[in-house]
Amino acid sequence: MGSPAAEAPPGTDVVRRPLRRVFVANRGEIAVRIVRTCRALGIETVVATSTADRDGMAARLADRAVCVGPAAAGASYLHTPSLLSAALGTGCDAVHPGYGFLSENPEFAAAVVAEGLVFVGPRPEAVAGAGDKAEARELARSAGIPVLEGSPIVDGPDAAAAAAAGLGYPVLLKASAGGGGRGMSVVEDEAGLRARFPAATEEARAAFGDGRLFVERFIRRARHIEVQVLGDRHGTVIHLGERDCTLQRRHQKVVEESPAAGLPDEVRAQLHRDGVAFARALGLDSAGTVEFIYDVERGDHAFLEFNARIQVEHPVTEMVTGVDLVAEQLRSAAGEPMTLRQEDMAPRGHAIEVRITTEDPSRDFAPHPGTVRVWEPPGGEGIRVDSHCEPGYVVTPYYDSLLAKVVAHGPDRDTAADRLVGALGALRVEGVPTTADFARTTLDHPDFRAAAVTTDWIARRGLADHLSRMQETT
Repeated sequence: MGSPAAEAPPGTDVVRRPLRRVFVANRGEIAVRIVRTCRALGIETVVATSTADRDGMAARLADRAVCVGPAAAGASYLHTPSLLSAALGTGCDAVHPGYGFLSENPEFAAAVVAEGLVFVGPRPEAVAGAGDKAEARELARSAGIPVLEGSPIVDGPDAAAAAAAGLGYPVLLKASAGGGGRGMSVVEDEAGLRARFPAATEEARAAFGDGRLFVERFIRRARHIEVQVLGDRHGTVIHLGERDCTLQRRHQKVVEESPAAGLPDEVRAQLHRDGVAFARALGLDSAGTVEFIYDVERGDHAFLEFNARIQVEHPVTEMVTGVDLVAEQLRSAAGEPMTLRQEDMAPRGHAIEVRITTEDPSRDFAPHPGTVRVWEPPGGEGIRVDSHCEPGYVVTPYYDSLLAKVVAHGPDRDTAADRLVGALGALRVEGVPTTADFARTTLDHPDFRAAAVTTDWIARRGLADHLSRMQETT
């Protein structure tokens, strides 16, 4: 990480600071991923663990692990003083927040910088401006990007009800901080909104340490398209194409792919332009994702939100571009200029990812803590598995139920889908139920193969169809 710095734009003071030791303020598969990338770059790592994760894969792979608190996230992975004390006490010079937890918390980012550490992500001001979903919509609007109608932050159910009346039902109650579907609810009427508001507030507070909500218009027939953007601290901003994250269950992504299939060329190009325009308006100097909703019936798109962090689904972009996004985050954080060129970012082939979680599809996807007795991940041409799982791994009720992300790449979409179906069939997990069979039937469904799904597909017709097909094949 020693290439010379480019000349900074006027008014920008770029500090070159090679990273020697990075504190990973996260857990699970993303902690494992960060550790492995740091090792490839010759950077030492210290991993934060709770008492539940002290013997986990990330702790063993890192150069050192520090227990920062009990299993409950609020007293460990969400506890800023413990995280900073551990980072400083182990001589780290940077903090990588991963995704979730405090990754988009501006107070945490600012606290990291205030202690003289490098925050591996956008500068705290950008995290603050984009992490607040309501403020991000205003920034998008000022940059000339179409924005989905919504309210400012609402301070209670009365304000939420007033906003919803102006937008028209159905609406989304949405957490202003964080993402991943938490603190998000579709409500059909005022009674439902008032009933759901307290739980959505608490869900957002528990996941992100911030319970603020806003109200947004809900589009039933929609596709969820996001643009991966990347910036450095010398003023360069590029996009790395788009991902289609339309297939969702309870507002959490089930299948992600790149590029988006069947998207009109003019829409795709405009999404890329709008993604870069937002990143420039924000002054993005790291990796980020600009999320859009595409109205299938109207054929137009609108800005949803910006995620100032690495995304769960980033591997599909890496598979089609050949770019290591975590490595780019680290290089930008060290003050290095970007060496990637926009003209080189055209996708090569197609990549599809599914998330394997310990949920039981036959019981309405109820979470299922337990011990993984057998873990045999698949392999083969074009297959990638990102995971922290291994035989004996204990799935606790404290965290997200994600076990692994299984990704397939191929020269075209059908080949990638076929490879992923084969990989999921070869995956062996015993001890806990998983969503692997559900994901496999999704990929084999005619609607998916025709790219004829929308964000409500699983809820509207897919779940019952999937469960009956799963029963037929068992």
